[in-house]
Amino acid sequence: MKLKLHWQIFIGLALGVAFGFLARAFGFREFVIEDVAVLGTVFLRGLRMIIVPLIVSSIISGVTSIGSAERFGRLSLKTLTYYISTSLLAIVTGLVLVNLIQPGVGAQLGLQEIPSELAANTEKVGDTLLGIIPTNPLAAMMRGDMLPTIFFSLLFGFFITRVPQPYNDQLTKFFQGVFEVMMKMTHFIILFTPIGVFALMAKIVAQTGFDVFVPLGTYMITVTAALVIHATITLPTLLSVLAGVNPIAHARAMSSALLTAFSTASSSATLPLTMDAMENNAGVSNKISSFVLPLGATINMDGTALYECIAAMFIAQAYGIELSFAQQVIVVLTALLASIGAAGVPMAGLVMITIILRAVGLPLEGVGLILAVDRILDMMRTSVNVWSDSSGAVIIARSEGEKGIKVLRKTPETIGG
Repeated sequence: MKLKLHWQIFIGLALGVAFGFLARAFGFREFVIEDVAVLGTVFLRGLRMIIVPLIVSSIISGVTSIGSAERFGRLSLKTLTYYISTSLLAIVTGLVLVNLIQPGVGAQLGLQEIPSELAANTEKVGDTLLGIIPTNPLAAMMRGDMLPTIFFSLLFGFFITRVPQPYNDQLTKFFQGVFEVMMKMTHFIILFTPIGVFALMAKIVAQTGFDVFVPLGTYMITVTAALVIHATITLPTLLSVLAGVNPIAHARAMSSALLTAFSTASSSATLPLTMDAMENNAGVSNKISSFVLPLGATINMDGTALYECIAAMFIAQAYGIELSFAQQVIVVLTALLASIGAAGVPMAGLVMITIILRAVGLPLEGVGLILAVDRILDMMRTSVNVWSDSSGAVIIARSEGEKGIKVLRKTPETIGG
């Protein structure tokens, strides 16, 4: 009997961890880091290969299928409202916990040298809003810049619905066809997910082990606890109350995407699996998933926003700097904006944390305090990002009256039907 994909991924993840430990114990970690890791690199490159054409075709076909400008505007408003609201809830959760636990107070931690690429990227968020409008859409797609790519795709799809026949039908069918081809490619690449996850986890454990986590244990516990609260209380409550969805059933439907998000630490790389799980397992229509999920993978970073807030507060506490209420409000707002500007790639949140440190006048080299444990936290917060994206998609689908949702507590006819 063939194992379901999420069990294959879980087995690959567990074997990868065990293999990484064996590599450290028996002295063949270089083989794992340099050779076995190539399998993970190939898998990630396969996912990244399809991201831009998948996003462009899915958004354009999704927008053209929405139809009226009124519905397009309604979906946009609902999506942005959900993303901003959940990000703020996540940040406030992190702020409350970091003030209660105070993991940085009395911490005796040696600073590491801050990587030059962090400082080099600190100005990126300041231009985020202006950068949404691409001067060259094709160049943005070639660079993999998601915000301008999404913006152009939304506009292109919207104006397809405004051109006369036969161009409307021709373009609509063309992009729908491209989307179907990209989904076929996605399904093929997904078959190799367990192998990619195995290689990625083996490399991570072979490189770091768990020794580096001990001095920063309280900080890790604080971040993990806040992520768990947001993932197991806040978002499931929204799912249950706003959409009548069974959170456990929804988590099962999303299990393959969540495990992939954890192992790759990239919400963008996980997007093909997220879309596949939402449509085939959760029953959300392509009209909703192709609009909400690509947008969410770019701007909805609940886990990243929460982490950035806690990290900034931890660094302040470690330096013995007490932030006022007004400064903490600045941390909250800056974390929200920085999470929107963060790319859906590994360690993007670590780059964005420098923005928050500058906003409240904290030492930039404080980032060195948290470098050692960022990878494992990056994996956890990426899973929360994807979990929030999927929750938003099903909530918005229910608000639009969709009847095909498979993860409801009751039948569609008995909930708002």
